[in-house]
Amino acid sequence: MKNLFFYGTLRHVPLLECVMGRMADAPDFDPAVLPGHAVMAARDGPYPVLIRAEGSEAHGVVVRGLSNEDIARLDYYEGGFDYDLQLLTLADGTQADVYIPDEGVQATPEPWDFDRWVQDWAAMSVAAAQEVMDGFGTLSRDVISARFPQIRKRAWSRVLAQRGHDGAGVLDGRIEIVARHRAHTAFYGYDEIKLRHETFGGGMSPVVDRSVFVSSDAAIVLPYDPLRDRVLLVEQVRMGPIGRHDPVAWQLEPVAGLIDPGETPAQTARREAQEEAGLDLRSLEEVGACYASPGATTEFFNLFVGLCDLPDTQGSIGGLDTEGEDIRTHVMSFDALLELAEARRTVNAPLTLLTYWLAHHRDRLRRHEAG
Repeated sequence: MKNLFFYGTLRHVPLLECVMGRMADAPDFDPAVLPGHAVMAARDGPYPVLIRAEGSEAHGVVVRGLSNEDIARLDYYEGGFDYDLQLLTLADGTQADVYIPDEGVQATPEPWDFDRWVQDWAAMSVAAAQEVMDGFGTLSRDVISARFPQIRKRAWSRVLAQRGHDGAGVLDGRIEIVARHRAHTAFYGYDEIKLRHETFGGGMSPVVDRSVFVSSDAAIVLPYDPLRDRVLLVEQVRMGPIGRHDPVAWQLEPVAGLIDPGETPAQTARREAQEEAGLDLRSLEEVGACYASPGATTEFFNLFVGLCDLPDTQGSIGGLDTEGEDIRTHVMSFDALLELAEARRTVNAPLTLLTYWLAHHRDRLRRHEAG
C-alpha cells in the first residue's frame, strides 16, 4: 500500500476514479504541501508540470492506502505522458510518492490553475482517460502516448456533443448500454456496443449488437469570393475511395479539418483555410451541422461558407508536412462548380451540400458584398 501526493489533474476525483477503475475513498484525501517545488502550466497542453523552485510550495492532496492495482493503473496513465513516481518529503515530514515529469516535458513561466482547469478541461480529460484506460493490459504506454493527440480530439468531440444541437426527431427515449468494447484505436477508433433502446411502440427493445466508427468532429468551409463569384476547392487523395476500391482516389472538396481541443468549429474553419490554402477568411456563413452517416459513424460536420478574396493568381500546392498532407488548390467560377454538381460529379456530401446552399444564398451574399 502506497501514499501518493497529487498536485495536478488527479486531484479531480472523477478523473482519479476513471483511472483507478473504482470509486475513490474521500476520507483518504488530506491536503498537503510539497516544499521547494512549484506547479507550472505545460507548454504542450492543459496539464501541470512540477518543477524544483526554492522558496516555493506545491499544494495538493495526499491519497493513502492505494493498492498495487491502483498504482499499476496510475502508472499506466501517467507514464503515457512521461511522468514517473519519485519518493519525496512533504512539509509535515512524511514521505509520499509523486509523479515527476521527464526532462522532455517543458513548463511555461505561468503557474498552473487547478480551478481553471476543472472549468475548461476536466470534462475532456475524463473522456480521454476513459479511452486511455481501455488500453490498460493490452496496449503499451508508448502506443497510448503516440495515439493521445487523436484520443484528445475524440474526447473534445464528446464535450462538443454535450453542448447540443437542434436535430430533427420525435422520440427522445432511453438508451441502455449493456456492454461497450473498444475493438480498435489508432487515428480513428472502432467500438462494439450491445444496447437496448426505447421503441416507438413503447417498452424496450431486445439487446442488439451494433458497431460504430469513432472519429472527431470536423469543420468544413467552402471559400467563396462574392465579388468575383468564384470558389476555392482543395484536391487530395482520400481513404474512403481507396477503401471502397474506387479508381478515382483524389477528391475535390471544400477545406476541412478536425477540431482541436479547445477550439470552436469556426476557429477550426479559419485555421484550416490558412493551413490548406493560405486564405484569411473575412467572415463565415453558418450553413449547418450534421452527422456524416449517423447509422455508422460518430463523425460530425460543422459546415460553413467562408467569404474571402480569390484573385486570379490563387492556386497552389500546400498542406502541413507534419500531417502528411499533399494538397492542391483549385479556383473556379461558381457556375463551373454548379455544373459539376448538376452533372453529379461532386461526389462527396459536404461539397454537394455546400454547393446547393451557396446556389440558394449566392445573390444575397453578392448584393451584401457590393454594398
